[in-house]
Amino acid sequence: MQSFPVLLVRHAPVLLPDGVCYGRQDVALRPGWEKIVSGLSVLAKGAVCHVLYSSPARRCREMAQRLAQATGMELRVDPRLSELDFGQWEGLRWQDIERRQLDEWAKDPSAFAPPQGESGRALCHRITDFWQEVHHKGEPACVLSHGGPLRILSALAAGEQPELLAPSIPQGFARLFMVEQAVTPALPCAQAG
Repeated sequence: MQSFPVLLVRHAPVLLPDGVCYGRQDVALRPGWEKIVSGLSVLAKGAVCHVLYSSPARRCREMAQRLAQATGMELRVDPRLSELDFGQWEGLRWQDIERRQLDEWAKDPSAFAPPQGESGRALCHRITDFWQEVHHKGEPACVLSHGGPLRILSALAAGEQPELLAPSIPQGFARLFMVEQAVTPALPCAQAG
């Protein structure tokens, strides 16, 4: 059975105070992120990644452009790799979001959507769609994205059921998976993590 490497990378820390909700909000990376890309280039070259998929968010695109230059990987920006849209929660401190709404989200992260935002189910569908395409190609790849999408992709790459509230890859870190090329059905996201 054939397998291929997939390197999942979360963008470097951002220039926002801790405790702020951001998803689609365009935020800058903290100074020093270039050092992280230098280390990632060694990982990507070692994994022999051919293509680099990136979220369109500036915090991912900046890293991806530098990583593609350092490694020679083909860069493909894919909007499906965007973070969850938190709607009216964007830019708020988590502590300022109504507790009742946070409890509703925790109770059913798949169905709940922040006001004017995106549900966990919608996130799961677009990430699963992206994963099926990457898996079908079987091409050694690097994926640079956000906590929400990477939480789902990590589970899919490991052949497990995604959980929307499971821990994700820390900012500025990466995980390498050897993915079996065998045809596997997409797993739905679990209700709670």
